[in-house]
Amino acid sequence: MFWRMVKGALFRQKGKMMMIAFTIALGASLATAMLNVMLDVGDKVNQELKTYGANINVMPKGASLLDDLYGVEEGSGVSDQYLQESELGNIKTIFWAFNIVDFTPYLDTKVKLDSHSSEVKLVGTWFDHHMDLPTGESLNTGMKNMKSWWDVSGQWLTDQEEDSAMVGSLVAGRNQIQVGDTITIASGGQSKQLKVKGVFDAGSDEDERIYVPLHVAQKLAGRTGLVSSVEVSALTTPDNELSRRAAQNPKSLSIKEWETWYCTAYVSAICYQIGEVITDSVAKPIRQVAESEGAILEKTQLLMLLITILSLIGSALGISNLVTASVMERSCEIGLLKAVGAHNSPVSRLVLTEILITAIIGGVAGYFAGLGFAQIIGHSVFGSAIEIKPMVIPLVALLVALVTLAGSIPSIRLLLSLRPAEVLHGR
Repeated sequence: MFWRMVKGALFRQKGKMMMIAFTIALGASLATAMLNVMLDVGDKVNQELKTYGANINVMPKGASLLDDLYGVEEGSGVSDQYLQESELGNIKTIFWAFNIVDFTPYLDTKVKLDSHSSEVKLVGTWFDHHMDLPTGESLNTGMKNMKSWWDVSGQWLTDQEEDSAMVGSLVAGRNQIQVGDTITIASGGQSKQLKVKGVFDAGSDEDERIYVPLHVAQKLAGRTGLVSSVEVSALTTPDNELSRRAAQNPKSLSIKEWETWYCTAYVSAICYQIGEVITDSVAKPIRQVAESEGAILEKTQLLMLLITILSLIGSALGISNLVTASVMERSCEIGLLKAVGAHNSPVSRLVLTEILITAIIGGVAGYFAGLGFAQIIGHSVFGSAIEIKPMVIPLVALLVALVTLAGSIPSIRLLLSLRPAEVLHGR
């Protein structure tokens, strides 16, 4: 009898039940989309930010000490310490190897340009370097990917072009250099002619430099197989109190804290692990970049959480209005049930069962619609698909149940206040 009454009520009020299901579906779809994106947005945001540069700088210990004490720029030649180019592949052998998106080395030296008395910084680097890793894998890395936001007039160099260079916009402007020109550089009694293949605008002090393939700079500087520093771009987890303590002194951590820190992709943990595999090196986070990543990620996730909460509140209000209107329309039916002996509890269960059945239908439809919305957001914002998280299913189910029950409370209170005599007399 109970289920016959439920079935009858659902079919008699098809319009209102469909509106309730639609309202729940809207809230569930937005919650599903936002939760899936929020749980996957960390890697997506990090990958987007990685296109704007490195977040870790690796340098020799001596250069790092001078930088800390006197603000001496790494690669200035004051410390006369270098890193071994042959060890750079070790960066991809650390615990968080798959979080290393890109890295490129630099060797800085001073040269005279076209017989001018003033010196210009010449930087050797990898542009698009293929390397075989100690793990047996291969990797293509270099500055072309690391500095993809540069505004380049002309073309990027390749590592095989020994007689070409890329010139910063400030150097080019001061010396009237254009793409296709030939410049002469001199260092340590050696001179070399280079064809300008590209002029770049980086918007920083890099515009005052000339870039050449790494082996060309090593030959000019007499530093074969050596590099001044390495920039690393890594996917990281936002810092917390544990990571900040570890960054100051890893030895201050307990064994359990150390294991947690070491096995989490904090920028300080990745820096520590890089220092373990590169001889006499110190890896430091580029704080402005690392902290900005964490702040952007936290604010993005907070925004999505707020959108989810507001959408669910809106759904609850919509459900409340629709269910209350349904109860008022059925007041005579409910009054009659009470008049023939039905208590408040069975009548409340009847109404709640109708609403929950409608909520299940709307929730299922909303979940699958939300999966589609998540993919639309992923492709339009991040240019890639959003990974579907199984844990979202129970979360959405719980949220739908809570929103439905919360929206039903006013109508249940109205139902409990109905008096059979007054309702049946039309009052």
